[in-house]
Amino acid sequence: MFWPGMGDPTKRKKVLRFLAISVAVGIAVVLISTTAISKVKEQDPLYHKCVNGLDIQYHVSATLDVEVDGKKWVRPVSTETIPKDCERSMVFLDDGTIRGEWTKKYPFEVGQFLWMSGFPLRDMDETKSKIYVNGVESSEFIHTQVQDGAHYKAEFATKNAGAPTFTPPQN
Repeated sequence: MFWPGMGDPTKRKKVLRFLAISVAVGIAVVLISTTAISKVKEQDPLYHKCVNGLDIQYHVSATLDVEVDGKKWVRPVSTETIPKDCERSMVFLDDGTIRGEWTKKYPFEVGQFLWMSGFPLRDMDETKSKIYVNGVESSEFIHTQVQDGAHYKAEFATKNAGAPTFTPPQN
């Protein structure tokens, strides 16, 4: 088969040289970007799963109650495998305690704890949802920063709240 650019020996060399340079540039870009991203993730508690062996300087702990359509939200059971000796940088316990710790002061947000626990925020109507800090509504919604010892209450409304459902009645 006759491939374009491969008939003439001078054109063949130019095409092969161009392809080799393209492959080298592509590999260099992938390696540089992967290295840069891993360095950034290394310094972010959202991506750093275990804090064992790190010099922890900052701790924050609060409580968070989450309600969806007026009912207490029950977190799904995590299918993620976590090693037994792993101390997580962000924890959302079953009793509603949220805890964050890191090597330096970090602006932990309520939304980050919801994200880490698998909360279905995309299914919620953000215009009808609210987050309260010690009983006062926060204007920052899920970007409300967690303060040590504070109590947070998140009230969410699903996008189809109030719409008729077609489920059979429960006996």
